[in-house]
Amino acid sequence: MTRSRFLLAALLLILIAIPFVVPAYYVTLILPALAYGVILLGFNLLFGYTGLMSFGHALFVALGAYSVAYATGRYGMRSMEGAIGLAVLVSLVVGIPVGMLCVRYVRIFFGMLTLAFGMLFHSFLFKFYDLTGGDSGIPITRPFLLGMEFPDLDKTAYLVGPFYFYSLGILLILGFVMWRIVHSPFGLHLRAIRDNPRKAEYVGARVYLFRLAAYVISAIYGAIGGALLSIPVGLADPELAYWTHSGNLVFMTILGGFGNFFGPILGAFVFVGLQSELQSLTQYWRFALGVILILIVICLPRGLMGLVYKRGKPLDAHDAGRLNGESKV
Repeated sequence: MTRSRFLLAALLLILIAIPFVVPAYYVTLILPALAYGVILLGFNLLFGYTGLMSFGHALFVALGAYSVAYATGRYGMRSMEGAIGLAVLVSLVVGIPVGMLCVRYVRIFFGMLTLAFGMLFHSFLFKFYDLTGGDSGIPITRPFLLGMEFPDLDKTAYLVGPFYFYSLGILLILGFVMWRIVHSPFGLHLRAIRDNPRKAEYVGARVYLFRLAAYVISAIYGAIGGALLSIPVGLADPELAYWTHSGNLVFMTILGGFGNFFGPILGAFVFVGLQSELQSLTQYWRFALGVILILIVICLPRGLMGLVYKRGKPLDAHDAGRLNGESKV
């Protein structure tokens, strides 16, 4: 545990120091990794801890981005916190009914249903031009951060300075919240449901409700991450909801290792850096990423984090006793 804390503290210091020692271009590459880190914290709650693989999770990423675009670009709301609050509200309005339908199913049926909803929303973004801007998207006005405008900073200075630390702060806060969630009785229920839903239901776990709660929480994280992801680009466009974007989320999670809490975050950073380098080297970068994913699945089934940490222990007798005593909620 001491080694893990030391490593986390060292990584945090590195992230804090990066804007001061690294050229601005590379700092801007880290910004989407921070946003994806938030998204994947929620995605891994659904996939790694609940056992539900979503192929349409980019739906909520796009909802977050379009919420910020509507708030700042069309309604004149300049507060980033207000825009994020709107993104959370929209994710709840959409995530609850969609989740109520999707979590009735598991395995490939759940994945295909989430994919269908994601593509339905993608088509909506394309076809309803007056509402969504069609393939042109909706531009985003630079928001205030914690009530501060930073008028003296140009776009690059704004992104690599205040917005970088703002995104890092949100990642740390939501990472701590997610850590508490997965190590709470609620997280224990989710792991039990993932491993054996029938036994979990037998001891009193409300399988459907817990799956729905995990889906909604992951939707909220996806929307907040989508809000952060849209600011550096300055645009919310339909490609954010496309199925290949959902595939990228799956790729990052597997790349880092969904068996570890920090694996998807590592996968986000490695994926963004790897994609940038491959795009500069070859036009067949997607093919190269596919080859890398195949090699990782074959050689490193636990992902990159498998090189550092051992896989988390399965539900033991002590945890099972806790589940039996605390499941009636």
